[in-house]
This record gives sequence, structure tokens and C-alpha cells, in this order.
Amino acid sequence: MRPPWVKIAAIAGGIVAVIVVAYVTDLMLSSGKIPRGVTVAGVDVGGSTREAAAVMLEDQIGPRVNRPVAVQAGDVSAEVVPAAAGLGVDWDSTLDRAHSQPLNPFTRLASFFTTDEIGVVSTRDDEALAAAIDGLRGQTDREPREGTIVFEDATPVPVDPLPGQTLDSEGAAAALTREWAFGRTVELPVDVLPVAVTEEGVSTALQEIATPAVSTDLVVDGRDDETATVPREQIGAILGFEPDGNGGLKPTYDIEAATDILAPQLKSTEVEPEDATITLSGGSPTVVPAVVGDLVQWPETLEGLPELLRGDGSHTTDAVYGEVEPDLTTEDAQALGVEEVVSEFTTSGFSAASGTNIRLAAAQINGALVLPGETFSMNGYTGPRGRAQGYVESGIINHGRPDTAVGGGVSQVATTLYNAAYFAGMEDVEHTEHSYYISRYPEAREATVFEGAIDLKFRNPFDTGVLIEAIGGSSELTVRMWGTKTVDVESITGNRTRPTQPDTITLPAGDSCIPSSGAPGFTTSDTRVISDHATGREISRTTRTVRYDPVPVVKCEEPARASESAVRSPAALARPADQTPASTRAPSTSAGNSETTKVEQATKTTTPKPTSEPSDDE
Repeated sequence: MRPPWVKIAAIAGGIVAVIVVAYVTDLMLSSGKIPRGVTVAGVDVGGSTREAAAVMLEDQIGPRVNRPVAVQAGDVSAEVVPAAAGLGVDWDSTLDRAHSQPLNPFTRLASFFTTDEIGVVSTRDDEALAAAIDGLRGQTDREPREGTIVFEDATPVPVDPLPGQTLDSEGAAAALTREWAFGRTVELPVDVLPVAVTEEGVSTALQEIATPAVSTDLVVDGRDDETATVPREQIGAILGFEPDGNGGLKPTYDIEAATDILAPQLKSTEVEPEDATITLSGGSPTVVPAVVGDLVQWPETLEGLPELLRGDGSHTTDAVYGEVEPDLTTEDAQALGVEEVVSEFTTSGFSAASGTNIRLAAAQINGALVLPGETFSMNGYTGPRGRAQGYVESGIINHGRPDTAVGGGVSQVATTLYNAAYFAGMEDVEHTEHSYYISRYPEAREATVFEGAIDLKFRNPFDTGVLIEAIGGSSELTVRMWGTKTVDVESITGNRTRPTQPDTITLPAGDSCIPSSGAPGFTTSDTRVISDHATGREISRTTRTVRYDPVPVVKCEEPARASESAVRSPAALARPADQTPASTRAPSTSAGNSETTKVEQATKTTTPKPTSEPSDDE
């Protein structure tokens, strides 16, 4: 009888033989094929030949390149088309990833129960991929939204915080390249931008601050039983919130906005401060006392606003009033030294229409007080000079030709004022002469103005004030400067030199043509000598040279003759009435400070303006 072990050995040997046969058979059958269990982007190619696997992959994965792939970036969903993003499949390199048939029997056995995902080898156009990722940023990227509270009428509305995020470009490119072919959602990495306020912080501020603030109207009690109210619906205009740095919200209070709502309602209970003024009554300056104001002090009144709005009861407080000194007190006005006439100048000879404008402008500047160191602007002081302000059409000079415009004649006020300031020793800041000489004005010592373009400005260089008195009569205009006389001013007019002859303009006869005999142009100068009034010592000497253009000869002829003779001076033809004419001179400055101890000599020459400047105002 055989020993038992012989039987066991025979059985074991049989089993091994079977396994060996099975192993060899499996190895032989799978030779030249892709190992069992291999998948490519979810497609099972195990056991297939390389050629069959290639056909299978191109058939199942190939179309995915043109289908949108879902992507998830943080909490944002979007789509990307792989082909548009420059992505594709390298089929040969993908199949090369599949290893040769394993010889390990245990590995071969395990392949019956497991899979080996090898993915795809993607081709990619880096530029197109980067562009596709940047194209996602409009959907995926956002700044953090801090939690806060807003108001809809009288209802506070919480705004939950929302962290911001930015797409990680490099990580997104890697993820898309690696996973697009699977046809499932691709997770794109993002950088999270944190918020400073928590939802708990918003909730606390809502309950403890916002809700009590709108529980009732805010009321300020003024004098004389007057009250001012901020209705519940407007509390949101003065109450806001910002992060407190600890995850919560802290309230902010807009005192200015609260004042804008409340102040007009208590205006009747206030006394406005009024500056002292200087009037000329009885022929001499008289100081009209200032008025000390009594106004609601809104910063002090609303100082307790935070505590006032936190309560659930009455939101009422008393207005705090306080005295407010005027800008120019009675004592300051008395100390200005406006005591005597320091200069006076008169011009005459104007039409009735010009007289209307002249008297109106004179009335506007009459009583103007120029404080020490202050600069006076004629345009700034009168403001607009149009029909709405009462100005009428009157004469101007347009390209050397008589014309009309609203406000014409106001330059006579400018010239008269300029001369009064000149002889008062004022510092010339800005003035412009007429392009053409007007015989009723001093040569090289006159000025024109044009709203928005040409101004007359002078500065008071003295320690005392100057009061302007302007008196417009039926045919004369006088401007006086009142102050304290400390200087004497002399004007020396130079000779006329460099004469220039006028051109001739021939225009069709009619209402738009006003004939003119013309006048030659010339160059002249004015020298201002300022001397100390007490000692006679010369302080400064300034010369200003001015060139006046010739005034064209204007002839009005019948159309046939005009068309023949107009060729005499083509360059001098008039422009349409709505165009801005030429030839006024550029503003320039000349300084003469009577407070200096050094004798100064200077010469300045004006030059023609570009052709786009306004007309001269007569």
C-alpha cells in the first residue's frame, strides 16, 4: 500500500500542471494584445490588439474633443470645449502607456478582477489653453463680498459674506489636460480670498444696531417749537457699517448727510451771520455793523447720535445753538482804513444801448470791497452778462468792423475800472487791451472783457482795504477807489510809432454791412510811475508797449460791384456772425508794488491774439 503523501503529491502536481497549462494558454492567447483590465479614459481596451484599441478609442473618445466639458471652480460651474482650448489626443503615446503582457501569474490573475486606468496623453496648444482659462475668469473669479447691512426704506436687510476666489491658471491647465477626456466634471483649483465679516457678525449687528435704529424717527427739537426729523425710511442715509476687524460689523454715522436732512428744517430758528459792510452815505464811507450769527451747531447736536439710535424708545434730542462770528467783523471793517478817495477816473461817450449795459455792470461792482492781498475779478464779480441778467444788444468791434452783441459796451466799465485801479496803485494781475484803438480811451491804458475768455483782474497790495464806487450816468461813467492814500501814480504816454495802413473790405450792401472809414494801426506805450505819497520817493517804473491793429475800411456796395472789388483784400473778408473773430490781444501782466523800497523798471509788449479769440467789446 502506497504512503498517503504520494496521493497528495499526485493531486498537487495535477493542480500545478493545470495552473501551468492555464497560465501558458492565457499567455499564448493574450500575446500581442493589450493587458487585461487596461482602460483609457473609462474605455476598456484590455485584451484588444493595439490596432483594435486605437479604433475603439478614436471612436469613443475622439468625439469628446468637440463636446463641452463641465468644469467646477470652487462654487462656480462652467464649460470648456477641449478643441477650442487647444486640447487633443496623442493616440500612439496613449497606447504606449499600456504595459506589455505581465509574466507574474498573480498579476495576470488579479487582472480578472481589477482595472488599470492609464488615461490619455493629451496634445495641447498652450496659448489657446491659456486663453480658454482666462475666458473662464469672468465666471469664476470674484472679489470677496463682505457681509454688511443695507436698508430698503425702513427695513434693514442683511447681506451675507461671500469669499472671493481666483482661478489657479497653472493648476487649471494641468487638470484640464489630465482629465478632459473622461467626459466628467473637471475640478479646477482656485485661490480663495477670505472675508473679514462672518455671518454671525452680520446677524449681531442687525439685531443690536440696525433694527433699533429704524424703530422710530430721529427728531431734533429746535427753538420756537420747531422740530427737524429724519424719517425711519431715511435712516439708511446716515447709518452704515464696516468690518470691525474681529469678524463683526461696526456702525458708521454720516453726520454730514444727517445735517443735510435736518438743517433746512430748523433754518427759521437761526440768525445768519452778516459781514460788516462799508457804504457811502453823505459822501463819506460809513461802516454798517456786522451781525453775529446764532446757528445750530450740528456736530455738537449730533454728537450723541450712536447712542440715540441704539435705543428702542424715543430718538429725540435738543438742538445745540452757538454764536458764529461773521467773516468781516465790525472792528475789522473799521480797521480797513477806507477813509478817502485814492483814485478816480471818468469816461464818456456811449450809445443809449451801451449805457444800459454800462450802468448795469457799474451797479454790480459798486460797493465791492477788495481786502488787503485780495484779487478782484470783474468777470467773477459780475457773473454772466446775458439777457437773463438784463443786458441788451449793443455795439462791439468785430474784425475791426462795427457790430452788435448782447452786453456790448461793458468794456467801457472795464477801461474805467482799470484806470481807477491803475491810479490807486493796484497790482495788475490780468488785463487785455482792445485790438483796435478806440479814441475815447487812453492809449495803452485801457481794457476789454469777454465773458469766459477775457477778464480784468487786479490785486490790492496794501495793508488797507479798497472800496469800489461806480456811478453810471446818461453819458458818463465814473469809478472811484476809496481807501488810505499811500502812493501817487503818474502815467506817461509814449509816442505813436510803426504805423500800419488798413485793408479795405467790400461787402454787399444791406443791414449786415456797416461802412467804416477805417483808421491806421500803430504802436505806443504807457509808463506807470509809482511814488511814495508821503516822501515822493519813486518806488517803481513799469512800461507796457501796445500794438494796435489798423481798423479796416469797410465799403458797402451792390452785389455785382461787391463781387468784383472784394478781391482787394481776400484775407480781410468777414466771417459768419456765429464765428469768433480775431485780433484781441493775449492777457498779460505788469507789476508795480508800492510797498517796495527798490525802484523797478520794466517793459512789457502785448502781441496779437490767435484768430480764435472773441471780438472786442466797445
